[in-house]
Amino acid sequence: MEADSAEPLLSVEDLSTHFQTPRGLVRAVDGVSFELQRGRTLGVVGESGSGKSVMARTLLGLLPSVARVSDETQIWFDRQDLRQLSGADFRKLLGPEIAMVFQDPLTSLNPVMTVGAQIGESLVHHLGMRKSEARNRAIELLASVGIPLPEQRVGVYPHQLSGGMRQRVAIAMALACEPKLLIADEPTTALDVTVQAEILDLLQRQQQERHMAMILITHDLGVVAGRTDDVAVMYAGKIVERAPTKELFDNMRMPYTEALMNSIPRLDDPPHTVIQAVGGRPPDLIDPPRGCRFSPRCRYAVDRCRTDPPELSATPDRADHVFSCWYPIDRSEVAA
Repeated sequence: MEADSAEPLLSVEDLSTHFQTPRGLVRAVDGVSFELQRGRTLGVVGESGSGKSVMARTLLGLLPSVARVSDETQIWFDRQDLRQLSGADFRKLLGPEIAMVFQDPLTSLNPVMTVGAQIGESLVHHLGMRKSEARNRAIELLASVGIPLPEQRVGVYPHQLSGGMRQRVAIAMALACEPKLLIADEPTTALDVTVQAEILDLLQRQQQERHMAMILITHDLGVVAGRTDDVAVMYAGKIVERAPTKELFDNMRMPYTEALMNSIPRLDDPPHTVIQAVGGRPPDLIDPPRGCRFSPRCRYAVDRCRTDPPELSATPDRADHVFSCWYPIDRSEVAA
């Protein structure tokens, strides 16, 4: 999972996406910035409503008409300014350059088209293949994502497959045109635990074999462990901690990251162990707290946390580990 060069494939600066509602302006994503190198995987973690999916859909231009992206937002992909592209030019990137795997494959698969036809449609449209070539390529793609008897399954409809098989088809569709960036938005939410692991392992294997960049969005820190190079933790529309994956797990600084970690069930816990859920509720994004947005739920919060919003900052010895906290956790003190 090494990067090709120092120049990022994707550079996002001050991404802000807001929704106008009868109650007021919802700041769903509020000033998010990050970079992603070629061939690397970024995990984006946070509770439901933290802005993860809205961020991904903003990158892909898949927002409803009521959404507004700030004029200050900059999105550069492979030296192209995505904010300046016409709608037609942007759509040409979707498939060959950037692809997405959604939470529920039933919402992204056409129920009245065979899975082979759906995969082939992208190949014919973007790569100019003949239908016979596209069908053969669809069979190869189905085989590559672990679908048994692909020659037969190429002719079935989505409802004839299990949830795990449908998600494999969705992954095959996303990979059809060899994209440089794959965005996987909670790709295992609707699947049982054993199938979840298979799908996550499949995504990791495909990312490594094809040397794609990948953004893996999840609410579970356990999912990103061992499957990502870097992790960005989102809370209430903002990134509150970002670091290389091992550094984050070994030396997390943000109390919200610690709370997410403590909520993960562990195999070595005794029976009937109570899971430590994150206390309280996420803030109202129409009227967020004045200081740190996590302060109403943070067990370490003091008066300063409730009045002054902290900025992302790094310690002098780790420029690649940034966090948004006035009083960050010191793991050495916790261990002592």
